Amino acid sequence: MTKEMEAEFSQNEIKTFAKPVRFVKEASLDGAEIHSITGYLKEKKEMDLIVAGVDIGSTMTKIVLMNTNIITSVIGPTGAEHRQLANKVMEQALVQAGLSFEDVAYVLATGYGRINVPFADRQVTEITCHARGIQSLFPTARTIIEIGGQDSKAIKLEGGKVLNFAMNDQCAAGTGRFLEVIADALELSLSEMSQISRKAKKKEEISNICTVFAEQEIISRLSEGVVVEDIVAGLFAAISRQVFKLAERLKIEKDVVITGGGAKSTGLIKAFEDKLGFTPLVPEEPLLTGAMGAAILGREQVLKSLEKGKLIRRREQRLEKVTFYE
Repeated sequence: MTKEMEAEFSQNEIKTFAKPVRFVKEASLDGAEIHSITGYLKEKKEMDLIVAGVDIGSTMTKIVLMNTNIITSVIGPTGAEHRQLANKVMEQALVQAGLSFEDVAYVLATGYGRINVPFADRQVTEITCHARGIQSLFPTARTIIEIGGQDSKAIKLEGGKVLNFAMNDQCAAGTGRFLEVIADALELSLSEMSQISRKAKKKEEISNICTVFAEQEIISRLSEGVVVEDIVAGLFAAISRQVFKLAERLKIEKDVVITGGGAKSTGLIKAFEDKLGFTPLVPEEPLLTGAMGAAILGREQVLKSLEKGKLIRRREQRLEKVTFYE
């Protein structure tokens, strides 16, 4: 996402957390080490189980460490080599939480670069993880609209489960990248765009949603004397229309939750509100829903295995710098 969005990122922390449960090696089978939790894990001690959710997006990397609550979270830009960045962001999260990697019982990765997290125990699609994260925050959610850095998604939920989804990943229209390009063209920050749009007397029609042509059209409108606030308001309206069409394929139902980096733009949220006819829900930190969902799914998997008396099969994980060519 944009530099302006990065500046607004917040980190969720709690001051205290329980002593972590540690995993120890029990046996080896086909190169995969089998681990089990030492000692106790009764119902009242489930808070001791610490898991990590890692979301490698196209533009941002997010990590959530949690037990029964979020312990800490970190958000950083995604680099060219996802595996090296994931390693660094994970180390930062552990330092913030005062933990070592051995204290983490399970790591679940999701997002665009999920297969490039060498210390993950499992990978799950971002659709599933966003749905689980949103469901934990908003149990009444039926429709999720996620505006990411390079794509946008619509997810339909039923009973907290994914019923259907649609994606726009063929072009930058309706994405954070689209907003970034236009903001640069107008020499405005994203927060300034949102503020300016509130002063608009009308929404200037923006016919081109393609990033390149939209930029040219906006420059042309400026040369014609159209005021910036009307152009920005029209731009937000155009983006909301584009993403609304995507979500309409799934039949939009309340409650609607908007997440992803685009949800940090109050101007864009207002445009969605106008289009929907009601106020959508927005997480306190919309960038973390995927990582949060990954952590929750990882925790649920470990607890389910423990309830059945099964050992957790894990390969030996190491937090170290790696390359794609090793």
